[in-house]
Amino acid sequence: MISNFPKGNNWGLPDHLYQYQGFWFTPLFLQGVMLAQQQFEAQPTNIILYSAPRTGTAWLKSLTFATITRTSYDDSTTPLLFKMPHDVVPFMELDHAHFSANRHLGIPLLATHAPYSFLPASIIDSGCKIIYICRDPKDTFVSMYHILTRYAKSQNTQPIELEEAVELFCEGVSWYGPYWDRVLGYWNAMLEHPDKFIFLKYEEMNEDIVLYLKKLAEFMGLWVVLSHQRNSKKGCLKRL
Repeated sequence: MISNFPKGNNWGLPDHLYQYQGFWFTPLFLQGVMLAQQQFEAQPTNIILYSAPRTGTAWLKSLTFATITRTSYDDSTTPLLFKMPHDVVPFMELDHAHFSANRHLGIPLLATHAPYSFLPASIIDSGCKIIYICRDPKDTFVSMYHILTRYAKSQNTQPIELEEAVELFCEGVSWYGPYWDRVLGYWNAMLEHPDKFIFLKYEEMNEDIVLYLKKLAEFMGLWVVLSHQRNSKKGCLKRL
């Protein structure tokens, strides 16, 4: 069925992008999104991380995983020392079984690149929390262009020219594009359900990571240790 959808240039890579319901996907991720829509059952305690490609996905996964597992691991035992963030926080589109195992271990995190309109109905109906991160589109494009260019070279494929990539990105023909349609979908959902969404900006987080880490902990409903240096008082436990 996917092969019958409109095709687009996958930025010079051998396979195509396919357009489905207004967005562009690689075949692997599109198949995964469609299967998730049919099969994934969310729980109210789930926390879904959403990000477009190259907007801080691995960073957000690392921060949330480290926060949730802070009482299970220390700096010398955390799985992040020997596993990629994508291994400890699986993508909904790619690895349902991994997520089920994590959920049983008390780690409710799951990630997706899917646009809001593609999320399984159970995610919306269950009321689980969604953490969204966006990034300046110019920086997103530059990061995506460089990584896809490197990948094309590793596959002995001629990389796409920069000017052509810019045109495709502006036209919305990019992984999970159009870019602004993705952002707007989650922004509108956040306005409708502000208690279930937190909307983060990559650049603002980079300016004050401690502040935003506390906001993430508060949103996820976790207890954190706050260090109070005033009058040499010891740190105390406080629910943010």
